[in-house]
Amino acid sequence: MTGLPGDNARAIVVDYDPEWPALFEAIRARIAPALGQIAVSIEHVGSTSIPGLAAKPVIDIDVVVADASAIPAAVAALTGLGYEHLGEIGIPDREAFRRPPGTPKHNLYVCPAGGQGLRNHLALRNHLLTHPEAVEAYAALKRRLADEAPDIDAYVIGKTDLIVSFLRAEGIEEETLAAIERANKAGL
Repeated sequence: MTGLPGDNARAIVVDYDPEWPALFEAIRARIAPALGQIAVSIEHVGSTSIPGLAAKPVIDIDVVVADASAIPAAVAALTGLGYEHLGEIGIPDREAFRRPPGTPKHNLYVCPAGGQGLRNHLALRNHLLTHPEAVEAYAALKRRLADEAPDIDAYVIGKTDLIVSFLRAEGIEEETLAAIERANKAGL
C-alpha cells in the first residue's frame, strides 16, 4: 500500500482515466514474454484498476508466481528488462521493483500466490469493485489528502485507516491489518 523508496513528492490525484486499463495491458505485454511460465498471472491492482476511481496516475501491477521458490527467476527476468529489484521494502510476500527509465509510470511487484501481499491487493481491489459507496469515500479522501498532505508518506498515512476498514470488511485477519498499519504509518 505504500509508495516506493524515493517517491517523497506530493501525491497528485486525478480523475479516472479510461486509458488506464490499456496502459496496464501495454506494460503487461512488455513483461509477459520475459516472464513466460514463471508468472501464474499478471494482475492490475491499485486505484487505477477501479473504474471511476480518482487516483495517482501510476499503474500498480502484481506479477503472481506459484510460490516463493519462483521469485529469483522472476527477479532475473525483470532485471533483464531494466527493472531495479528493491526487495520486500517492509511488506512480506511482495517484492518491489523500480520501473526502467522511459517507461510509463507504474509500480511492479512480484507476489507468491496465496501470499499476504497479493491477498491484500486483491481484497482491496475486490472490495472497491463491489462497493460503489466505498469508491466515493475513498476518492474523496484521496483528493483531500492530495491537497493537504505535504508528501507521499503523509498521503499514505492518511489513507491507512480507511484502507484497513475495507480490508477488515473483506475478512483480512487483525494481525495482518495491524502490520499494514505499522508499515504504512512508518512511512515505508
